[in-house]
Amino acid sequence: MEKLLVVMVMLASCCAETRDLSGKVLVFPRETSKDHVKLMTPKTSFSAVTVCLRFLTDLTRNYGLFSLATPAISNDLVLFKINTDNVMRFIARDSSADFLSLSFPPNSWHTMCSTWNSENGVAQLWVDGKPTVKRFVHSGQPISGKPITILGQEQDTYGGGFDATQSFIGMISRLHMWDYVISPNEIQRYEEDSNFTPGNVFNWRALDFEITGNILVEDEVM
Repeated sequence: MEKLLVVMVMLASCCAETRDLSGKVLVFPRETSKDHVKLMTPKTSFSAVTVCLRFLTDLTRNYGLFSLATPAISNDLVLFKINTDNVMRFIARDSSADFLSLSFPPNSWHTMCSTWNSENGVAQLWVDGKPTVKRFVHSGQPISGKPITILGQEQDTYGGGFDATQSFIGMISRLHMWDYVISPNEIQRYEEDSNFTPGNVFNWRALDFEITGNILVEDEVM
């Protein structure tokens, strides 16, 4: 029994790794309720956040781009593209705001940064280097608790509850997350991929992650 436990621990740990994914993309090739990428961080409290990533898809249905859950709240920080054309939903602490009149032409790479500050409750998106209006989402409570962060699925329960019809199909690259709101100048440097400060929560150049299912790591083709 003890030997079996050791083997199981070894098998579980072999799937998690820290890698420099510079010049790489994560490929999500199919609609599924299982395939996903789990990101790991030791941080457990976020009074403010910035999440930046690049993505490419041809989906016209809704899909989850980024899903962070804590034991108390499954929708603690979520980026979710809804069916309505050119609308991205930002969720913090189970409250949401829809950002309207955006542009996501299919089969094209897009960069997106999202910011939120728990003190004033205000969120903002930057899509392909252009800022949106600022919208109130939720104030007064920082994100708190051990996070489970998922790419490719939207969590309806802590670490699970995936729905295939909300799964992401496409490619994601250059994901970074900070536990503060980065400046517009830093967002512009991220957009240009030029001398920006890497995320201190998730860093694409030293990403601690675990793949479940049929997800590929491939060279980025511009």
